[in-house]
Amino acid sequence: MIGDTILKLNHISKLYPGVTALDDLSLEFREGEVHAIVGENGAGKSTMIKTISGAIEPTQGTIEIEGETFTKLTPHLSRQKGIAVIYQEFTLVPVLSAAENIFMGEFIMNGMVLNRKEMERRSAELFERLNVKIDPTAKVADLTTGFQQIVEIAKAISKDAKLLIMDEPSAPLTISEVEAMYQIVDRLKEDGVTIIYISHRMDEIFRLSDRVSVIRDGKYITTVNTDETNKQELIKLMVGRELSETYPRRKNPATETIMSVSKLTGNGVKDISFDLQKGEILGMGGLVGAGRTELAQLIFGSEKIVSGEIIYKGQPLNMKQCPQAIKAGISMIPEDRKRHGVILDMTIKDNVTMPSLQRISRHRIINRNREKSVTEEYQRSLQIKTPSIEQKVKNLSGGNQQKVVLAKWLAMDPDVIIFDEPTRGIDVGAKQEIYQIMNDLADQGKAIIMISSDMEELLGMSDRIVVLCKGRMAGVLNREECTQERILTKAAGEE
Repeated sequence: MIGDTILKLNHISKLYPGVTALDDLSLEFREGEVHAIVGENGAGKSTMIKTISGAIEPTQGTIEIEGETFTKLTPHLSRQKGIAVIYQEFTLVPVLSAAENIFMGEFIMNGMVLNRKEMERRSAELFERLNVKIDPTAKVADLTTGFQQIVEIAKAISKDAKLLIMDEPSAPLTISEVEAMYQIVDRLKEDGVTIIYISHRMDEIFRLSDRVSVIRDGKYITTVNTDETNKQELIKLMVGRELSETYPRRKNPATETIMSVSKLTGNGVKDISFDLQKGEILGMGGLVGAGRTELAQLIFGSEKIVSGEIIYKGQPLNMKQCPQAIKAGISMIPEDRKRHGVILDMTIKDNVTMPSLQRISRHRIINRNREKSVTEEYQRSLQIKTPSIEQKVKNLSGGNQQKVVLAKWLAMDPDVIIFDEPTRGIDVGAKQEIYQIMNDLADQGKAIIMISSDMEELLGMSDRIVVLCKGRMAGVLNREECTQERILTKAAGEE
């Protein structure tokens, strides 16, 4: 039963030098509802979360919690008022137990000694409330990602949270783990907990939420009842324009084989064989742990090949390190762009030109004009939204960070590009921009390997799909024979 308003944001603005992160934002949240927040990367969702949690102070406006008005919150005050946040990146300590993590910062003591038994007892009660079976004494490092997410939720509700903010909670989870999380959200809602749910995944929005609010460019756009809207309407509200076909078709068909992988073994995969054509997007499907990223690492040279071979442009490719692959014209856009794709504290310019410094240097002296022109060229062509190429990458949205990673490798003019989860954590508008870039590259004759756990994306973008199961080949499907059921059957080893 949805109740009265528990939280109101009144005309909240947050200004940074040269950037308005929130612009006169007003929103209200009701007791016991799941209220989804949607918007493109950079729309202001993270700033809104930090304002509610007390991590940042708004430039203007007020925050009203159960009728009490504040000009700002602190993290301590926010928690005191029953607000808890589950961020995309876990805040758990791997070497500690589940119970110790739940009570981190507020340990239960028996005199001067930790009362572990009491923490474990209360943790067991929390897990029972969430209807999950987790050993409170188990080290977090030994838990699956899904169980780690549940420990984060238990940690939040252990503080008697009345309002729980969940920021992209399903991003790291498998299909079965996502369903378990849905059931937990349903249970918390039944208990009267208000949930602010932030996600780019439309199916989650329609499965979980009662209402959806749209934010664009830091401004409040509208709030709609979830059962009175649809996916296309929400997308239009988010991006402020009609999106054309989600997966645009390419002009030029694949032509000739550029790479042949034969019985490739190593890094947890065995006997993998397939051909890659110029001008095609070859999808890589499979369940989590199937070996898709591990295979890509072998091709890119970041892991050692035990046996088998790669024939590239008609010649055997014997790589021992990534620089050899890069020199040969192979590049890889990693799944975790923040850890492996960019250096967040460096500028866009420094990130984009990093691999190609030799190309823009003479006698080991960097040509600064060339460095600037190369970066500006890719900023324009990839439409990287930034006030300056001197902007630090950490200040960009997820979609624009992904474009910086792409620009870095395109500056090397590769012939083969491996995209590992190219649109993870990216909003629908930026997704379509990435898809169009991939299609344009394929039309130019580039060969693309695309690893994706998004079934719709895999089916929509791929010319063919290589399916892996437990580190082995499960089959190669042409576009005409690709269906979600067929891919999942092969991925599960049932065909």
